Amino acid sequence: MKQSIASWLLAVLLGLAANCHAGTTSKATDPLCADAELWSGKLVSDICWSCLFPIRAAGASLGGGHVPSIATNQKFCFCTDPLGLPQLGMTLGLWNPSRLIEIVRNPWCSPALGGHTFSASKVRLVATTGKADFDASEMSFFNYHYFAFPLTILLDLFWDDRCNADGYRDFDLLYVSELDPTWNSDLLAFFTSPETALFANPVAVAACVADATAAATGHSLDALFWCAGAWGHLYPLSGISPTSYGTDPRISSLLATRATAALHRRGLAWKTAGNDALCGGMIYPFIPKSQYRLSMFYPVAETESNHAIGETTFTWGAGRTYPGPGEDHLYVQ
Repeated sequence: MKQSIASWLLAVLLGLAANCHAGTTSKATDPLCADAELWSGKLVSDICWSCLFPIRAAGASLGGGHVPSIATNQKFCFCTDPLGLPQLGMTLGLWNPSRLIEIVRNPWCSPALGGHTFSASKVRLVATTGKADFDASEMSFFNYHYFAFPLTILLDLFWDDRCNADGYRDFDLLYVSELDPTWNSDLLAFFTSPETALFANPVAVAACVADATAAATGHSLDALFWCAGAWGHLYPLSGISPTSYGTDPRISSLLATRATAALHRRGLAWKTAGNDALCGGMIYPFIPKSQYRLSMFYPVAETESNHAIGETTFTWGAGRTYPGPGEDHLYVQ
């Protein structure tokens, strides 16, 4: 049963207090864990509200912007009510913020939760460092935390519960990579996504040029699901990636996309767009890239625009990271 956001945050604060008493590093003593100030005025000021458009109701569009290629072409729909009786309704679609993904350098560090580390245990710390046939100067590894973030519901904005595609109504921690052994091992990740072998060849990699070109115009190609446009190859679904100095927005965006793709494979992320999802989300094993757009919330918020999966950082990523606390990245999805 989902808790209310107030009770959930109270439980988190009580847990943090207990951890601090037990010697767990907290924001006050850990300068390496940044505070994104999510639960402040930035929840309003650092969100790209114009990115919700276009709002499409019964086939009519309000406002300009990109429409996903898999968007429904229906004006009306029949969905069953709690009693199982069909009801007539009109279709409604918009870019509705529903998830928050944080990419962090230090295990258990959560900028979204005030810059606190939310676990005292090192026994279960599975995915801590990357392992590859390269040294540390050539490869990088980051953990991620995946939150339910139904922003319009949290702020009580024009949103009917009947139009809640995945059922989440509160801020919730859904997944942590620190407990996922496939996230720090390319080999283990292969066994959860064996199609990796099909795309580990020059032809498949070259096809990603087309995806990068399409993403530059704001439209990812769902057919090339193994590509992440200009960000790189989507497979394997692990947290290991070629590195650069500091945390490149390209790398953090790529890892956020890999995390989403891995959760789709496990049935934890759903397809919520298209004619087959008019009455609710559905399990979809491959990431429908055109369903998603990313907007950086921290360290430097995208308040005027968002970007498609694979869209080159030359159009949106300049100046959006800085050394130290600016190397942990949060994306609204």
